Order: sequence, then structure tokens, then C-alpha cells
Amino acid sequence: MLAVVKIAGQQFKVKAGDSIYVPHLTGKTGDSVEFSDVLFTHNGNTVTAGKDVQVVVKGEIVNDLVKGDKVIAFKMKRRKGFRKKRGHRTQYTLVKVTAIA
Repeated sequence: MLAVVKIAGQQFKVKAGDSIYVPHLTGKTGDSVEFSDVLFTHNGNTVTAGKDVQVVVKGEIVNDLVKGDKVIAFKMKRRKGFRKKRGHRTQYTLVKVTAIA
């Protein structure tokens, strides 16, 4: 079974057993999570979309804090001596999908 889930404003295509990186969720390693905002399901020949979807995606937090690559924002104005260097690392949570029910 395949499902498209909306998590924190982003859409993820998941199957049972998949591991996905989602924007940081509150919880600890080993906690179970449920995502009820399912937009689309595909099960064999059956396709369900929109308001007709009555499915919940269940998962388990594998790693509660994973940092992404560093992104650097560098601003400079030539001949003025103005330089500003800022950076950040986006935080993610690794979730393993256990069931789509």
C-alpha cells in the first residue's frame, strides 16, 4: 500500500517499512507517532484521494535529532567594507513507517 502524507506542510510518499526524514518533531527515540493528514492512497487497483481517505499512517521515531547540511548566507557590499556571514543547519527527525491502517 502506498500513501501520500502531509507532515508540517510538506508531502511525503510512503510505504510500510520506509524511513523518511521529516521536519523536527517533538518526541524521543522509540516513541510512536501517527499522521492522520493522508491525502492519497493506492492499494492494488484501488485509488482513494481527497476527503474519502480514512487511513492513518503509523510510525516510530528512529533518531529524534538529525542535523542537515550547513547553509551559509553571505552578504557583501563592494567597496564599503560590509560583510555579513550567517549560517544554519536545519533539524530533522528520522521516522520509520511501521503501518498504514
